[in-house]
Parts: sequence; structure tokens; C-alpha cells
Amino acid sequence: MDLGLLYSGGKDSTLAALLLEDFYDVTLVTATFGVADAWDHARRTAEELGFEFETVELNDDVAAEAVEQMVEDGYPRNGIQQVHLHALETAAGMGFDAVADGSRRDDRVPSVSRAQAQSLEDRHGIDYIVPLAGFGRGAVDSLVDETLDVTTGPSEEIPKADYEAELRDLLADEHGEEAVAEVFPDHTQTYVTSLSR
Repeated sequence: MDLGLLYSGGKDSTLAALLLEDFYDVTLVTATFGVADAWDHARRTAEELGFEFETVELNDDVAAEAVEQMVEDGYPRNGIQQVHLHALETAAGMGFDAVADGSRRDDRVPSVSRAQAQSLEDRHGIDYIVPLAGFGRGAVDSLVDETLDVTTGPSEEIPKADYEAELRDLLADEHGEEAVAEVFPDHTQTYVTSLSR
């Protein structure tokens, strides 16, 4: 069965791909608004790991709405959630038998409720799978330490293809660099470079 996994090139989505590959023909899918070439980081990691890779264009209106939501809220959570749900909808329409993401048990964002998952499955005739749903941060970090070579650093400096990079760029274009600092808290991100040898 074919599965499309929303993929950023980070540790969570990479670990999810490794957990699923024995059961599905996994294609790593990076969603983009076409603002930057951040998707290329995910493509390189996908090639290094031996997975099929595709990009999918998201609707610009969703990006604009997400940016305005983040400015209104003063934090990124709801805007990123909007984009994630849109990305899942888009991936579900790509002809896969199943779609998945790298959400963990204790993630606040992105998250998909049971009702949202069932609606996605029913409307698109696919399965929605969350392979890390039972894993907390500590368990994920332990598995990643044993399995992957990872670069970790400040979110604005780590080259990965999640929604945040493009949303930061759009926010800066619309509201200035100071708005980015006001909306996005300091946090670290990861970028997978290879499997541990």
C-alpha cells in the first residue's frame, strides 16, 4: 500500500518514516507555499535515506490566513495548526492509500483530533496514521540517538522544510522582522543528515 508521509526532514517525521517502511511503500511529501526552497533540504535527506520524495503546493490563501492568525494571537500555534490540517487534506488528495505525519503523543501543535482524523479518512477514502502517537519526547529522542545523525540548533538557523520557515518569511514580508521575533518563541529544531553508521 502506498503511504504519503508529511515530511520536514526533522527527526520526528524521519523516525515516523522508518517505523512505517516495513508496512507501506512510503513517499515523503513536503508541503510548500513556494516561498523558499526549504523543501530541498527534505529532498536531500529523503535521498540519503532511500525514500521516494514529492513536493505538494499548498494554497497561498491558507498561508495568508495563518500569518494573520499568528499576528492576531501573538504566537504561532493556531496558524501552524491551520497549515498542517490543510497539508493533510492536500496529501490525502494525492492518490495514496494512507497519509501520515510525525506528530508525537505530547505535541500541542500540530495535532489532529479523532473527529478530524475520521473525517479526513471518510472524505478521502484513506487511512490516517500517526506512528509516533504513543511516543513521548524522551522515547523519540532515545530512538533518534540510536538511529539518526541529526543537526540541532535555533529554529531560525536549522535548514529544514517545515511550515515554520515559510511562515516566518511571509510574516517578515507582511509585518517586518520584529513581528517574527514577537510571534515565534525561541526554540530548537532538528535536521536529519543521515542514518547512524
